Amino acid sequence: MTKGLEGKLALVTGASRGIGAATAIALAAEGAHVVITARTANDLEGVEERIFDAGGSATIAPLDLTQTDSIARLATAVADRWDALDVMVLNAGMLGTLSAVPAIDAKELAQVLTLNVSAQVAMIQAFDPLLRRSAGARVIGVTSSVGAKPRAYWGAYGASKAAFDTLLGAYGDEMAEVSRVRTAILDPGATRTKMRARAYPGEDPASVKPPETVAAAIVRLAVEGFPAGHRERVEA
Repeated sequence: MTKGLEGKLALVTGASRGIGAATAIALAAEGAHVVITARTANDLEGVEERIFDAGGSATIAPLDLTQTDSIARLATAVADRWDALDVMVLNAGMLGTLSAVPAIDAKELAQVLTLNVSAQVAMIQAFDPLLRRSAGARVIGVTSSVGAKPRAYWGAYGASKAAFDTLLGAYGDEMAEVSRVRTAILDPGATRTKMRARAYPGEDPASVKPPETVAAAIVRLAVEGFPAGHRERVEA
């Protein structure tokens, strides 16, 4: 049986654990060759091993997304090896400290905005040529409900996700009439991740869905496609 992403190239950021790792494994199971990026090489190697053990293929690319020169080098390396990028999952993000707006630390806010906004724009800029060469590229951004609806103490993270959603949506609108690139914004909802545990330290992890549920939704979008400007939330 032909797999849904056979012969396709995918790239997943924040792929060392949680939703990113689960998504990389699921994309590989559908036949895609997956470029997996994160800061920690050891964790990436563990994800790569799981993909290989399941019969899939992957390339690890340890990368600090806050270093835009690194993003440009990665895009060059990918372009040297492949003709097009078919799926890009922008999953990497930073929670920061949950605090009231008057108490937000300016230095930490800059770090959150750098990773959650500036680095995402740099990824889109660097990989735009490869995405345009695909027969039907899908760019899927992982967001949060606090980006669409403000919540007390989530101001810094929520602001970063609101900006990310706007920028990705704008890119999607720009591409809709001039290319086959389509963008989607996916809100994973409550999911069993390290970030979730930091935000809700008293929560029973078993009470929320596993990352694999979100990964399945991302793979469905990658395989089946979606209309321009698509947005959805993954329920339990």
